[in-house]
Amino acid sequence: MSARLLGIARPLLGTTLGAAMVFFLKKDMSDRLQKALLGFASGVMLAASVWSLLIPAMELQAQAGGIVWLPAVTGFLLGMGFLLLLDTLIPHLHLDACEPEGRPCRRDSSFLLLLAVTLHNIPEGMAVGVVLAGTQHHGITMAGALALSIGIAIQNFPEGAIISAPLLKNGFSKPRAFGYGVLSGVVEPVGAVLTILLTKLLTPVLPYLLAFAAGAMVYVVVEELIPESQAGKHSNIGTIGVALGFALMLLLDVALG
Repeated sequence: MSARLLGIARPLLGTTLGAAMVFFLKKDMSDRLQKALLGFASGVMLAASVWSLLIPAMELQAQAGGIVWLPAVTGFLLGMGFLLLLDTLIPHLHLDACEPEGRPCRRDSSFLLLLAVTLHNIPEGMAVGVVLAGTQHHGITMAGALALSIGIAIQNFPEGAIISAPLLKNGFSKPRAFGYGVLSGVVEPVGAVLTILLTKLLTPVLPYLLAFAAGAMVYVVVEELIPESQAGKHSNIGTIGVALGFALMLLLDVALG
């Protein structure tokens, strides 16, 4: 399997492994573990947005000439705005609404949670696709693309678990809960492939696409992951998770890029 195909498939593998945690749970994931995983995913996505997307966007623009910061700023704001628009137009459940005041989710809420995570996996797949496309004649190294795909796979692990665990708690069998968890990540390789195909037609705006993906990913972190990791008790565990995730992604990007 080529390095590009591995890069496309790796994030889905992270989701699949996370969803597989359901087979090791008796009933539900502990609050501390969930906060640690959410914080860790937040840190990974923040670091990936900067080192794997925004900085390469500015480097590409510097090579092409013109205002270096313009694509990064414009694309970033457009990415944030696009996810905000999707959040407004498409009804779904935020991660922190799954168990208000300790009350268990209803089955319909679990499906809304699945929709929410699936929706927010789209920019991650797009980010992988943009970076992989940039490895062809655009100065982005395959090692840098590898770092991003590994980082997204790592942060997809808790997302897969966060989907499957509530479904198990609300009466789904373990295989079915696992299947829905995996399903939430299928949009990532699809989004990556479509983005690669589109990027071939939109090469002149590649820096904008990189920054757009960064803005979309940061939106997910700010709107969903960090609020949930800081809600209620044990918020310091989420904060530690952010620090560890950010440091790991920084290390991956610098060491591999």
